[in-house]
Amino acid sequence: MEQRTCKPISTRIYLVGCVVAVLLWNLASAQSRYSISEEVNEGTVVGNIAKDLGLDKSTLNDRKYRIVSSNADHLFHVNQNDGVLYVSQKIDREEVCAQSSTCVINLKTVLENPLEVHYVEVEVLDINDHSPIFPQKEKSLDIFESVLPGARFQLKPSRDPDSSHFSVQQYKLSQNDHFRLEVKDKGEDGKIPILIVQKPLDRETAGSHSLVLTALDGGKPPKSGEMSILVTVLDINDNAPVFSKDVYSVMLDENAPVGATVIKVNATDLDDGPNGDVAYSFSNSMNQNILNLFDINPLTGDIIVKGLIDYEEKDRYEIEIEASDKGLPPLKTDNSVIIKIVDVNDNPPEIEVTSFSSSIPEDSRPGTTVALISVNDLDSGLNGKVICSIGEDVPFALTPSLKDKMYSLVTKSPLDREKKPNYELTIFAKDAGQPPLFSAMKINIVVSDVNDNRPEFSLSPYTFYVTEANDPGTSVFSVKAFDRDETDNALISYHILRDGSGDKVTSFLNINTESGDILALKSFDFETLKTFQFRVVATDSGIPSLSSNVTVNVCILDQNDNAPVILYPVSSNGSAEGVEEIPRNVNAGHLVTKVRAYDADIGYNGWLLFSLQEVTDHSLFGLDRYTGRIRTLRSFTETDEAEHKLVILVKDNGNVSLSATATVIVKVVEPKEAFAAADVKSATNDEEDNNVTFYLMITLGSVSTLFLISIIVLIAMQCSKSTEYTSKYLQETNYDGTLCHSIQYRSGDKRYMLVGPRMSVGSTIVPGSHANTLMLPDRRTPGEVRHI
Repeated sequence: MEQRTCKPISTRIYLVGCVVAVLLWNLASAQSRYSISEEVNEGTVVGNIAKDLGLDKSTLNDRKYRIVSSNADHLFHVNQNDGVLYVSQKIDREEVCAQSSTCVINLKTVLENPLEVHYVEVEVLDINDHSPIFPQKEKSLDIFESVLPGARFQLKPSRDPDSSHFSVQQYKLSQNDHFRLEVKDKGEDGKIPILIVQKPLDRETAGSHSLVLTALDGGKPPKSGEMSILVTVLDINDNAPVFSKDVYSVMLDENAPVGATVIKVNATDLDDGPNGDVAYSFSNSMNQNILNLFDINPLTGDIIVKGLIDYEEKDRYEIEIEASDKGLPPLKTDNSVIIKIVDVNDNPPEIEVTSFSSSIPEDSRPGTTVALISVNDLDSGLNGKVICSIGEDVPFALTPSLKDKMYSLVTKSPLDREKKPNYELTIFAKDAGQPPLFSAMKINIVVSDVNDNRPEFSLSPYTFYVTEANDPGTSVFSVKAFDRDETDNALISYHILRDGSGDKVTSFLNINTESGDILALKSFDFETLKTFQFRVVATDSGIPSLSSNVTVNVCILDQNDNAPVILYPVSSNGSAEGVEEIPRNVNAGHLVTKVRAYDADIGYNGWLLFSLQEVTDHSLFGLDRYTGRIRTLRSFTETDEAEHKLVILVKDNGNVSLSATATVIVKVVEPKEAFAAADVKSATNDEEDNNVTFYLMITLGSVSTLFLISIIVLIAMQCSKSTEYTSKYLQETNYDGTLCHSIQYRSGDKRYMLVGPRMSVGSTIVPGSHANTLMLPDRRTPGEVRHI
């Protein structure tokens, strides 16, 4: 086998030269050359590529070391475990390389991760496994007796499929007195045997001569082939045709049309009549391939194109022609026509993707290799010079490799799968011919996802409205986040952020980790909790995972779940009943007593109305439906009864009203008795009033605070808006972050202000809830509504 070595001059120069050679070899993407003989057995070792190139054998299998892009890759295979190159089948050199002087098979090997290309050349050495063969076993020649010594008769050469020195090297002619043999070397066409007359022929002495022509190749021992030649001696015609030129030469463009004239040859014969008529033909030694491409007109001597002329197959032809007269026997003269083929740009560039990564991560750095691309053009010169390019609006670039006509497709800028998940690249190749020829190839590159995007919530912050007394364990609202990544990188799970501070509200909340639905594990009570806040965290399933959080504001809406409570008369044994004594001589409008009540609900649900459910005499007593005050409607007469029973119904204003009743017994006494009773009751009333005052202070304090907030908001809205709205409930679009608003409205002949949670755009609204209600003095016309 042939190995690269450093030729020593001296020890120091030898070492330096070897080091430089190794460095330059590694830099240029290593190449090795081996030699084997043809017809070796299958499995014969060609060479250890890994050892010769200095490759790590332990990584060959993991990096998928293999042979790629070779027309002869079925002839060899490489062992991925040790890097040894083996013969896959018997190689017939004559089949692979025809009769080329040197038979070199180029193999391209590839390592992945990272990509490496190594070139291996295997020279197939010829062995002498064929014998020379003549196209004819017997040859007949007619020669006139008048032929002069030195007359030449070209014979068909013997052909040997072997190459170089194993092909035909010499001819031998059997021993005779009249003929000798001369051999003409035709280069690629081999050696041509020529039979030469060396002594005048005498038909009367010998009418024929039997000769044996032997062809010998250069083997040791040589192989041979024989052809029998029968020479018949004829009479007369002693002038042969003569060509006008010793050698004809012409230039011919490839792809010349069939029928085009290449050149016209001319020969003359001094004889008269048929002996001077000249006919043209190709020599018997012509190769069949040439006969398929050219033809000659036997009468005019025009050589014409018969088949497709391709410069890439052969750039020069030498045609042997003959001019023959029509004498008996005819005389022939041979000559050569040299045809040089001119290359035209008729082959477009060929693009081949040697190695290709169809998927590349979006976080790949600029300069990452995506594919190795080779280009080739069968034309020569400028016609075979190829320039390769891709579009400018893609984040990829082509960089030339150290190996001629090789390019690397690399990334030139960062990739983002969320903006563009794949690219369809068109690779253009253009040669330098005139006019230039183009070719293109499309490859599809998929950008694979990496976890580079955090989950994003659809709103930030969230504001939800939940009606109190919700069912425990049911979903009350939901948050939603999305992730622009894909697969596991976009799979989101949710959890509530619990900071460990002992927040009792979040401890009663749970969240569905997959859907984001938030469940309340207990019912909310507006009277104890009106608003609260917590945070939800969304985390994707990437490695490492990314997360984001959002603030959730929750407003509890009131329901009518509290019945009115009678403060006076004081309740006892489940019923409220009181006794009032008034003098008989009071006038109309006298305040008998005041029924006091409160409702834990707020707004509509806490707005109380008083009505007389039962009274003994409707003409004597009247009840203010808003204040609960009981007054006399007229003066008492002597006929009026001394004791009257009044049943008062206290009802809130919820959608489904809740109520309570109080009973007041009014006793009519004489004036003196009334004064005495008043002194006794004063002490008791003082104690009762103290309890009533305490509850009223709480209620009035809350209402007063809400009323002040409403007035401030009303002034701000009056300054910024001039439009009067007539809708009873109108959503405020410019939400400023507060959680309350107020609405003024009329009911009957009274005017009220509704104070309650304000709704923001996009918030979840739980219907069926009212807010706090305050009664305002009547300053507007009936039916007018004002929003604050």
